Amino acid sequence: MRKHKRKKEIGGVGGNENGSVPRESDGGRKHKMTVIHQALIRDPVDIEALRRAAAGNRGLLTDELRRKVWPKLLNINVYNLPHKPGREVRENHKDYNQVVLDVRRSMKRFPKGMPASERAVLQEQLIDVILEVLKRNPQLHYYQGYHDVAVTLLLVVGERMSIAMLDILSNFHLRDFMDPTMDSTKHILNYLMPILEQVDAELHDFMVRAEVGTIFALSWLITWYGHVLSEFRHTLRLYDFFLASHPLMPIYLAATIVLHREKEVKQTECDMAMVHHLLSHIPQDLPYELLIGQAQDLFQQFPPSMLAKRAALQSDKSLSISSFQAFHLSTLHQRPDSVLQRLTRAQGSTTSRHGLEASLPAARGPLRREGNRMMKMAVWGLSATLGAAVFAVAQTAMDWGPDLILQLF
Repeated sequence: MRKHKRKKEIGGVGGNENGSVPRESDGGRKHKMTVIHQALIRDPVDIEALRRAAAGNRGLLTDELRRKVWPKLLNINVYNLPHKPGREVRENHKDYNQVVLDVRRSMKRFPKGMPASERAVLQEQLIDVILEVLKRNPQLHYYQGYHDVAVTLLLVVGERMSIAMLDILSNFHLRDFMDPTMDSTKHILNYLMPILEQVDAELHDFMVRAEVGTIFALSWLITWYGHVLSEFRHTLRLYDFFLASHPLMPIYLAATIVLHREKEVKQTECDMAMVHHLLSHIPQDLPYELLIGQAQDLFQQFPPSMLAKRAALQSDKSLSISSFQAFHLSTLHQRPDSVLQRLTRAQGSTTSRHGLEASLPAARGPLRREGNRMMKMAVWGLSATLGAAVFAVAQTAMDWGPDLILQLF
């Protein structure tokens, strides 16, 4: 059995050829905040320092810092954001009905205790954000679970910034999930078993005998774990990590989660339904910082190019993988916000309503005044009891598309 050994520390920077991000030593909360602020005001912005901070211990620490750093990680000018969508974004949109249904099921994704009126307004904004991005990119196909990504962005950065971020993510990190078929998504999932084989051949062989496949990790991957985690703080921590990393990092994290539960898996009956039921339910007390570090180690030791050769995978089939290097290079020469603001003003633009200020989440007062827009909610949850028959249907559903699969899981 080949066992994975943690490295003490991996040198280098996050911007190397394969897109890995080294872990940052924890020099204290205040020191980290200082490092982030210094990186933001440098000209050009120190993107590598921001990526290390986002991936390093405890991530970006606060939502205030996320609102400043997330746009830089995606090369977004905060003073040139999309306008708020108008009513016309909902007119004759082919995905409108499905988006509304999914958003209505999303109550668990909003903070506990949030007034119903405020949640209702945010849900209306969520619908508009999703439809606006799809309207801007007719080549993209909506999938159930996309709204889990969108709502995470909306709750942190507000409506207009979330449109800008979701647009970038949809064309790069999430691009493979937005094809008309599941082929590209299955290709990404196919990286999981080769990682496990390299690290723990015994665990890999057990899962092969159980014929469990990789569908248990589908909702993890396409929602960036937002659909399966109950604590929003954990979701934000992972988003910090993924935004600073290679598009395949969520599948490496999936591998570390399975490896972390090695004993549980091996003690389970070697049966497809039993193993799938165990793995499809993520424990809510996972050591996320440890797993993030292990995922980075795995990426360093077994990069996608190595796995592709050993598992006969073709990275050129993945738009997310093939476009990552160019995307990363595009982020390296950004000006700090103070310079962008000065340039914007020099061009005669109005920033108070169309820049960063207007992109932040709205105050709660105006939200409560729109309480009449509240909709009835339904919780879209994972089934607590999956039998073999249900799982067999899900395996067949791989050829039907993610819409049906996420209804099952």
